[in-house]
Amino acid sequence: MKSKFFHWVKVAGAALALAAMGQIAAAEPRHGIAMYGDPALPPDFVSLPYANPDAPKGGRITFGEAGGFDSLNPFNAKGMVPGGVSLLTVETLMGRSYDEPFSLYGVLAESIDTDADRSYVAFTLREGAKFSDGNPVTVEDVLWSMQTLGEQGNPRYATAWKKIASSEVTGPRTVKFTFTEKDREMPLLLGLRPILEKKQWEGKDFTATTLEPVIGSGPYVVDKFEAPAYITFKKNPDWWGRDLPFYKGMHNFDEIKFEYFGDGNVVFEAFKAGEIDSYRESNPAKWVSNYDFPAVTAGDVVKDEIPHQRPSGIDGFAFNTRKPMFADWRVRQALIDAFNFELVNATLNGGANPRIESYYSNSDLSGHVTEAATAKVAALLAPFKDQLLPGALEGYSLPVSDGTEANRKNIRAAADLLEQAGWTIQDGVLKDAAGTAFAFDILLTNGETDFIAAANIYVEALKRLGIVAKIVTVDAAQYRERTNTYDFDMTHYIRSLSLSPGNEQTLYWGSEGVTKPGTRNWPGIHSPTAEALIKDMITSTNREDFVVATQALDRVLTTGRYVIPFWYSNISRMAHKKELRYPAHLPIYGDWLGFLPDVWWYQKQ
Repeated sequence: MKSKFFHWVKVAGAALALAAMGQIAAAEPRHGIAMYGDPALPPDFVSLPYANPDAPKGGRITFGEAGGFDSLNPFNAKGMVPGGVSLLTVETLMGRSYDEPFSLYGVLAESIDTDADRSYVAFTLREGAKFSDGNPVTVEDVLWSMQTLGEQGNPRYATAWKKIASSEVTGPRTVKFTFTEKDREMPLLLGLRPILEKKQWEGKDFTATTLEPVIGSGPYVVDKFEAPAYITFKKNPDWWGRDLPFYKGMHNFDEIKFEYFGDGNVVFEAFKAGEIDSYRESNPAKWVSNYDFPAVTAGDVVKDEIPHQRPSGIDGFAFNTRKPMFADWRVRQALIDAFNFELVNATLNGGANPRIESYYSNSDLSGHVTEAATAKVAALLAPFKDQLLPGALEGYSLPVSDGTEANRKNIRAAADLLEQAGWTIQDGVLKDAAGTAFAFDILLTNGETDFIAAANIYVEALKRLGIVAKIVTVDAAQYRERTNTYDFDMTHYIRSLSLSPGNEQTLYWGSEGVTKPGTRNWPGIHSPTAEALIKDMITSTNREDFVVATQALDRVLTTGRYVIPFWYSNISRMAHKKELRYPAHLPIYGDWLGFLPDVWWYQKQ
């Protein structure tokens, strides 16, 4: 039998890049697989290092989210879906340890088999694995899931779908997938593909929005919901995987509920009122000033700071370079100059957060863009020298203002660049040679209060250049539709990046996303250099080459000037009810996927 398929990582954001280091000298089934060398945990491990195998079971936890939902199928490109659906109810062949840059261990699959070149991968299903309706997970379900997601699922599944030459059943519980080309990440990507029940979807349109819960094999099932207001998940008492070492100390709550509110401010007020149980505070100034309400002073709410070692990622206002006004890098640099980061940071964060210098800053994958490229990075970039923008080789630093509203030095630099690009002041308005005014919209969601405030400061600064910018706010559903079709001039753009970037980089920055809707390449990046470096990353055969390729990509993306960078934090600020606990050993990814609610538990005082 022959089919094609792909699975991007099960969690939003997750990202991989790997190269074999001889960990499988000869093809043989193993309990896990890693980017390089062997996975850290032996076959007889008791639990993940950041889980408490003795954690008590029971209790409930309620989360608050801004927005709402209108679908329960998270695997196509339509509708708004509660995040818990995929994470709590659907299982994958293998599970990820967030205490390693990238390692997987068997879950639905008891073992994984590949060769030294990773030209294929085979999975053997675990005996006894069942869907929540009691039906066994079969090789037919695996093959159907791979093909359906590849052909009808969210566009994020399409990239690797094209890299499968064949798929076949090689035993009662074993499936094998052979690749069309060398891509050392593929075995891990496929290991993280969600497995759905074929029987549920017979005669149904997989691409449509639906409020029928997906039948999965995960620890929870959908219990009650009322779209768009709330959804409750309850622990499946017959869950087949409760005794797996991989899950010891995880999925401890009997019930998990998501309540939806109008915006982030309302979510915080609900937390203060005790209606929800935890709140992630992204604003350091508010962390200092807004947590003096009675539950905190009485000790009923605890404030924790949870460190992490993951890259900063990119967070800021993205240019839609499909728009002619943003096609010239000098224009983009001018608008970066005009963004008064120091004033915005002081106003919103009390000046506490450092600025994002590059996409992979705060990690060993950073290209250290403020300095000249290292010899190895420069050598890798040399064939693309004619395509590189200023700063890629010699070093590039973001502008620094004096913190005043006038920001005179940077505004003058911006005006000079705009003039070089053909934009001049005519009757008090910045116009091009044809007399077209420089005007654009900044698209944001209603709940993004901090970023609306940042945009307001920015709009006022742009007036000094004769630019007319307008803030447009929409609800979450409209925002998703418009960003999926790239119907915006500028918008808030955030991409969380991992310690193991890989194929998803094509989805983020690949040129196919310039015209294909639904990718994550919102800025419309079209860079042959970036695509070549991504290929170098995913075909590297050792970590050193992988790191150099990622550092080179970091420099290309940063000097491409596609985003006006905001700030980042190397800690997560978490306020929660005192009855909620988590292990002392923190994963290297910190408060990220796989942490809350996965390894937390309820313990009454």
